[in-house]
Amino acid sequence: MIRCSLLLFGIGLLSVTAAADPVEIDLWRHEAEVVELTASLEAVDRFNAEQDQWRFSVETLPQVTYTSAVTAAALAGQLPCVLDLDQPVVPNFAWSGHLRALDTILSTEQLDALSEGAKGTYKGAVYSVGQFEVVLVLFARKSELQRYGIRIATMESPYTADEFREALRLIKRESPEKFPLDLNAKDQGEWLPYGFSPWIQSAGGDLIDRNSYRRADGYINGDAAQAAARWYQSLFEERLAERKTFVDAQALIQGRAIFHYTGSWETNRYTQAFGDDLVIMPPPDFGNGPKAGAGSWHWGISSTCKHPDAAQAFLEFLLRPEEIAATSSARWQIPTTEAGATLTENYREGGKWRKLYEYSRSYAVKRPATPGYPKISAAFEKAMMDIRFGKNVEDALNVAADAIEFDVERNRGYGFSN
Repeated sequence: MIRCSLLLFGIGLLSVTAAADPVEIDLWRHEAEVVELTASLEAVDRFNAEQDQWRFSVETLPQVTYTSAVTAAALAGQLPCVLDLDQPVVPNFAWSGHLRALDTILSTEQLDALSEGAKGTYKGAVYSVGQFEVVLVLFARKSELQRYGIRIATMESPYTADEFREALRLIKRESPEKFPLDLNAKDQGEWLPYGFSPWIQSAGGDLIDRNSYRRADGYINGDAAQAAARWYQSLFEERLAERKTFVDAQALIQGRAIFHYTGSWETNRYTQAFGDDLVIMPPPDFGNGPKAGAGSWHWGISSTCKHPDAAQAFLEFLLRPEEIAATSSARWQIPTTEAGATLTENYREGGKWRKLYEYSRSYAVKRPATPGYPKISAAFEKAMMDIRFGKNVEDALNVAADAIEFDVERNRGYGFSN
């Protein structure tokens, strides 16, 4: 009897021990630079150490094939519980039923604190959230602007499109060997819609009607959009920017360009290169105020996640101010909440990069929250490349409008009614 009791007691101890083991939760994210990836893995480690109910296990996939790999896994019903997604593709995954809506999972207070670019939405519901943001800016050196007699643009007084082009023409006249404006001419893909659709939006156009998400005609090819696209084309015609380059991204540092229009991800590099001589200015204003693309990599919960309580706890952890601040400080990216910004050295009130936080709050326009965005992106990319190399602006934008509307109709409106 004693022996039997001891045996049962031992079995009971084993059961308690087994029950106490944390549940393994799968998490996927794209591969990234060492600094970014390390910061992400450290956040997972902190969550795992804070509680013993779950243990998140991270698998990284190559960024260049990440979205296609996630799509294949979704179709096979093999998505992880938590995954990161580039914000523009979130509506497509939500429309396809692969993501859980977060509105009833995360608190209204948490969601309201986030910048608009930090929320991936479809038909008004939130499906993803982000810890960091980027924004479009003009980088230059104060000493070079003074040399040419060009004023420094500010939030209160950004360059108008015409003023900015005249400044570029002035530089070209005085330094014919330079291409005054670096537009990342070697980059294609998502850079073109991210970088240049804000010019269309600043002029009063857009990529698609954001009320119905079914009509592109009159928006991507309307008068305002055509005016901004002609301005863009003139930069190449007048050799104010390079049509194509295979040179590295050192034009501003080496003095081959005076302005660099790009994302805030270059801030740390240029700060290290120029110190107090660096000037960070708003994008040009085409008539309706400067605009800048919004939305970076986000976190979402798959619809097949078997432990949504674990996923919820993890996302709530990532949205804590101290976690947003930690990610921002490690990656030099813009925090997505004021509370997070306050805990950083660079983005708090009085911080040296505070203006980037203010730009992201004031100028941000998310890419259209429709499952059809990949087609919109591809159509706009082709149009802008064609325009860069001399195609008639109206014709190029008309082709883009037709391609977008054909795709919308072929997919029965992507869930949007007429």
